[in-house]
Amino acid sequence: MFSPANRVRTVQPTNFSITIRQAGRISLLDVSGSLTFFEIGALRDAISRLLKQGRRDIVLNLSGLQYLDSSGIGELARIYVSVVKANGQMKVVGLSRRVEEILKITQLHQVLPEFPTEEAALQSFPEFNRKETI
Repeated sequence: MFSPANRVRTVQPTNFSITIRQAGRISLLDVSGSLTFFEIGALRDAISRLLKQGRRDIVLNLSGLQYLDSSGIGELARIYVSVVKANGQMKVVGLSRRVEEILKITQLHQVLPEFPTEEAALQSFPEFNRKETI
């Protein structure tokens, strides 16, 4: 007889990663893999660290995002609110057809400004084009 104690549980490793780059005062986060309940903490922590460092202007590059579940959708909304409350801006680029459809169904496309390229997103920040004066 097969008892629960004899069951082997296999946990698939996630292929989620976040790479943070800087373009002046703007932080670019390359998000890849699956954004689910298991990975949202990493994204939340990355955004929190940036906000604590005073880096309030953020571009999320989601071109490597393969899957997004309801927890991931909720986390995108939550981090957007966190950034706005810190007087920052968050923009997205690189949406796959599937992710774009999910954002439209959930109405997040109305609050998350989407741009066709990183360069277009960067140019949309007023301070990106402003010369520093001494």
